[in-house]
Amino acid sequence: MDRTLLRVDSAQLYTRYRRDRGEASLLDALRVALWVTQYTFGVIDAPKVARKALEGFRGREESWLERSCAEWFPEYVLPEVQQAGRHAVEKHRRAGDFVAIVTGATRYVAEPVAAELGIPNVICSELEVDVEGRFTGGIIEPLCYGLGKIERTAKIAEREGFTLEDATFYSDSITDLPLLEFVKAPVVINPDRRLRRVARLRGWPIESW
Repeated sequence: MDRTLLRVDSAQLYTRYRRDRGEASLLDALRVALWVTQYTFGVIDAPKVARKALEGFRGREESWLERSCAEWFPEYVLPEVQQAGRHAVEKHRRAGDFVAIVTGATRYVAEPVAAELGIPNVICSELEVDVEGRFTGGIIEPLCYGLGKIERTAKIAEREGFTLEDATFYSDSITDLPLLEFVKAPVVINPDRRLRRVARLRGWPIESW
């Protein structure tokens, strides 16, 4: 989703939204920028960063984040949706493929993007919510990142009656190398330097969206 279907990282877009509303500080923005840079270079400790990012969510109602993301999407995210991404989604839809966003982001971020593009399935990181509908600050393992993406996607594939070995997967990041190696048709979109190098060595398609 990030830097494929969207031109930029959704975490930065959400931080900009919160900054514009006085809900996030400059330090918050710099912290997110650092995390995005670490992600780009494939050196991020994703579970640690996720726990840190969720500290501010603890005790807040899930409905608050749902409303926040619904408000955020039209102004901040919709202009960043890639036209080439729309075309790729439509190509798979016309072919009758099972189409899903597979992302390390949460459903609150990914579902508005999926709805805009007509993508019926979202495979993502899940946040723990208590019986009163409030965030605990925890994550439901596995995080949808690295090998966790394979685990979560494989469960959906089994449910839907196909295997990952038959799938196509689009990604921009070296952190997705495990899943790119697993599927039948890896496609590299706007890749970071390390992933571009791997893709060239292995003869994977490289596209600029």
